[in-house]
Amino acid sequence: MKSYFASESVTEGHPDKVCDQISDAVLDEVLMNDPRGRVACETLATRGFVMVAGEITTNCYVAVPRLVRRVLKDIGYDDPIGGFDYESCGVVTAIQEQSPDIALGVDVGGAGDQGLMFGYANSETPELMPLPIMLSHKLVKRLADVRKEGLLRYLRPDGKSQVSIEYVNGKPVRVDAIVIGAHHDNKVKTEDLRSDIRKLVIDYIVPKDLIDSKTTIFINGTGRFEVGGPVSDTGVTGRKIIVDTYGGYARHGGGAFSGKDPSKVDRSASYMSRYIAKNIVKSGVASACEVQLSYCIGIAEPVSVNVETFGTFKIEEEKIVKAVRETFKLTPSGIIEELQLLRPIYEKTAAYGHFGREDVGFTWENTDKAEALKKAIR
Repeated sequence: MKSYFASESVTEGHPDKVCDQISDAVLDEVLMNDPRGRVACETLATRGFVMVAGEITTNCYVAVPRLVRRVLKDIGYDDPIGGFDYESCGVVTAIQEQSPDIALGVDVGGAGDQGLMFGYANSETPELMPLPIMLSHKLVKRLADVRKEGLLRYLRPDGKSQVSIEYVNGKPVRVDAIVIGAHHDNKVKTEDLRSDIRKLVIDYIVPKDLIDSKTTIFINGTGRFEVGGPVSDTGVTGRKIIVDTYGGYARHGGGAFSGKDPSKVDRSASYMSRYIAKNIVKSGVASACEVQLSYCIGIAEPVSVNVETFGTFKIEEEKIVKAVRETFKLTPSGIIEELQLLRPIYEKTAAYGHFGREDVGFTWENTDKAEALKKAIR
């Protein structure tokens, strides 16, 4: 039985990712000075213009325009020739305090909103993530690295990848197709760019045993990608939620992460769901697992907990759910404490995925509960 599945990722210079990083940089700045601050920050970026809006309640001052320009510079938007750069773009802010009606529920330890969140893990990769999204993330991260390291000086910050994997009886066996979009200047020849990207990005990242003579590779499908970033496409925070999670391989509750402090269960409960799913797979209880948590605004305990193992379970799912409730803290305050979420760690989550990363601070990627989970099940 053959099947195919594709996932995409984008570089840190993609317009939507630019906005995610700015929103999370604002959140980090607040948490650095006021760990109990409340942040719901949205960003829009377009040609020559960035707008930061939202609801922020804090006792500290955030120099938002300066922060925006620092993020843009770090990403690589530092050349006016590209049409968008950190020094000349306009920055507008429209920020107010959080609604007191929401604060009523959050202040007493309840969820900041109703909603449902999913976490997923499987045994396809060492990171316990689906293979299509992991390869997609690694390709665009490498695309950014060769630009920043000066290996390909003609590259600009925007870029995309897409990887299609062929599965046989549910197991990944080969890469069927790779798509790369690489933002570049007007001097490089298309044939040179395609050769460079194949050698320095694709061949560097994708294992040779996964590519064969039937693998299709597309690099800059139209031939040119000179106009990119916010010049070519308006970016908005929260428009890459599938890139941020599992590449469409698992279900998604619909809530974005970036710009939201961890009292918002859209973010914190999604991290906890991933933490639970990853520990379940690591424990050997199942080889694939999807966890759903759902909440009501102002109520601390989740309304429901569901575990789906897609027929790979060695223990009944009902028993797994009971063990999960015994092993993990599932209230918003419990999640924040367990995963240490009141730290300024969020800007680096905003590109190349929130999951499957070993970066310092990504506590939801730990598998330190696997043994405790097995004990609880027994």
